[in-house]
Amino acid sequence: MADEKMADDKTPSAESAPAEGTPAPAEKSAAATPKAAEAKAAPKVAKKEKPPALEDKPFTEFIEQHFIPSLETALKEKGIDDIQLTLDQQPLGVFGVSDGESYWHVKGKWQQGDRQFNIAFTKDDISSPKLFYFADKGSQPSTIEQFMGDERKINLDLMVLFTLRRLNGQKWLARN
Repeated sequence: MADEKMADDKTPSAESAPAEGTPAPAEKSAAATPKAAEAKAAPKVAKKEKPPALEDKPFTEFIEQHFIPSLETALKEKGIDDIQLTLDQQPLGVFGVSDGESYWHVKGKWQQGDRQFNIAFTKDDISSPKLFYFADKGSQPSTIEQFMGDERKINLDLMVLFTLRRLNGQKWLARN
């Protein structure tokens, strides 16, 4: 009798099934959330395609249009105004090395050619193994070093940074 007083005509009893036209509890929760309703109603919007990364461009295009200008700007900010940077394909110009194979080189010269460095790419790919060698006062380079060997992801900023670090390690950019 107490149960009858609490329930009115519109409230179904616990034993009865839901009334016709009334959504089931699972349907109520899905339809009740506005995001779920919008997701069902709105068609999927195509994602905007990202432009290809600079590093995905062809090797010579990336080096000539992006790396060399960025490196030149960074070196000028460090006080080297007479820098000449070029991309060239040639054998390694290191004393005692004569493998005869040509590699792509980014060559940098300043102080009327007294200081020079080369970054040699073993393949026409910026991710390929790279070599670094340098010479001072017009001498012939005699030491080849691995360049950026531990880096898994190579990008423009890292290439410029590592070049500046290496030149600074030679004390060519700033004194201690």
